[in-house]
Amino acid sequence: MAIQRLDNVGIVVDDMKAAVAFFEELGLELEGEAQVEGQFMDDCMGLEDASCDIAMMRTPDGHGRLELAKYRNPTAIDNAQPTRPHHTLGTHRVMFAVEDIDDVVDRLGAHGAELVGKIARYEDSYRLCYVRGPAGIFVGLAEQLS
Repeated sequence: MAIQRLDNVGIVVDDMKAAVAFFEELGLELEGEAQVEGQFMDDCMGLEDASCDIAMMRTPDGHGRLELAKYRNPTAIDNAQPTRPHHTLGTHRVMFAVEDIDDVVDRLGAHGAELVGKIARYEDSYRLCYVRGPAGIFVGLAEQLS
């Protein structure tokens, strides 16, 4: 078997402190922070003189992680993601299972999250929604109904 597990999802952000606070409010735990640079990074990413700060965020169950990256060099490219619709090619989202979707949406709103549409019900199984999180990424929330 080639794959052992999904290790993490990487998200480039423009405000590390705000992004960490957003994901902590959602319930992720800050696992660690580091500065990353050097030849290995240039070789791996195809960049030159790359340097970034990273924060690794872990889900409470310990199985999922987000790697937040704030580039110092080269400067991150703003691709107008905060205004892109969900069906744009290449757009990604991160989906989290939550216990009380209304409460989570309210709490994330204090961190600048905006509801993309509205909280919708899928049959008798889930209540789901999308919010725009740090750097305009789509964050999905799913509350399972008994």
